[in-house]
Order: sequence, then C-alpha cells, then structure tokens
Amino acid sequence: MTKLSVNVNKIATLRNSRGGDVPNLLKVAVDIQGFGGEGVTIHPRPDERHIRYQDAFDLKPVVHTEYNIEGNPIPKFIDLVLAIKPTQVTLVPDAENAITSNAGWDTKKHKAFLQEVISEFKRNGIRTSIFVDPKKEVIQEAKDTGTDRIELYTEAFASAYAMGNMDSVIPYTDCAQLANDLGLGVNAGHDLSLDNIKFFKENVPGLLEVSIGHALISEALYLGMENVVNMYLHRLK
Repeated sequence: MTKLSVNVNKIATLRNSRGGDVPNLLKVAVDIQGFGGEGVTIHPRPDERHIRYQDAFDLKPVVHTEYNIEGNPIPKFIDLVLAIKPTQVTLVPDAENAITSNAGWDTKKHKAFLQEVISEFKRNGIRTSIFVDPKKEVIQEAKDTGTDRIELYTEAFASAYAMGNMDSVIPYTDCAQLANDLGLGVNAGHDLSLDNIKFFKENVPGLLEVSIGHALISEALYLGMENVVNMYLHRLK
C-alpha cells in the first residue's frame, strides 16, 4: 500500500496572492483527508512565501492522518518541528532562494550533520526521511545517518517519462530495492502526476508514500479536488 500525502503549499500560495483567507488552508486540508487523502505535507520556507510558520501550528489539530513537514533543517525549522511533533519530518537541502527543491542530500559529505539532526528528531518520536537523488552510493551512505526513510527525488524520472523514456525509472527501481535491503523505508516526490504515478508505483518496490502538490493542485483546477484525490488513490492501489 502506497500512501498519498498531498502537499498544500500551492493552496497557501493562492491565498497569499490576495491576502485574506481564501482559499482557507485548514478547510482544504480537512477536505483532502475527507476525500481519502492519507496525509498532508507542507514545506515552509524562511521567507514564508507560501506556507507560513503559523500555518504549521494551525494545521496540527486538523490533520488526523499523517502530517509531514519538509524543509531545510536550519535552526528555525528544527525548532518548529520539535514544537509541533508531526508524524514525519522530511529533510531537504534547498537553498533559501530556491523556487522549488532541486537536489537531494550528499549523504556522505553531510553525514555528521544529518546524524545530529536526525537523532534529535527521533528522540522526540518523529519519523525522519531525507530527500535524495536516485544514486546507490547516496542510499548506502543514508543508512548511516540513522534516518527511517529516504524520499527519492523524482524530477529526472518525470521529465524523461514525459518524453517517452520508460527506462528512466530504472535508477529508482534499483535504489528502492537497495533501500529495502538496508531496512530503509522509501518515499518519493517531485513532479509525480496522474500521467506517471501508476507506472512509477508499479516499478518501485516497497514504495510507502508519495508526496504530491503542484501537479495534483493543477489537475484539480480541471477535474476537481475530490475526483483527483481519488484518481491518485486508484492508481496507487
């Protein structure tokens, strides 16, 4: 079973574009779960251009499924996660001015740092995941950080798949199998969509969770949120 966690950053972006509280982020999160979504993901950034730090606190009592908070573990982010204690924290090495996440961790270079951060989260009962490129050496080193899971960065797959390259999934298949062998859980996210999610799911062993935001929200503009959530669930199961 692969869980669908919906990233609601784009809902916050739309809200912020006009000020006020339309669309209401909390209602959207409640509705997504009511439609069958199995998790809610947010990725607050230091400039709070979409999700605000206060949103992270406000969402806590309404997310009754899995609550996943993504971000670069700067001190402010670490304090936020420790205060909220979500189901999962996903560590992403994005620069402050990045439009979106565009690379995974160098798990060898940053191993000591990741070990320190991850151990603190795990002491507080928070499941940890780290965002990684689909490279076997990165997965192997990730094991030593103490993380519970990895999240495979899927932009390369999505771009190649859109051009008809089915073999683009092979590195993800191989890395997921290695992670399974090492006892690491496997998540995935970034540019997964209704067009590619079924193929990806079928070719990535032990896929526990996908986090999908931009594509899902965009598809919902045409097809409706409830319909799109259930289309993803159908493809995943």
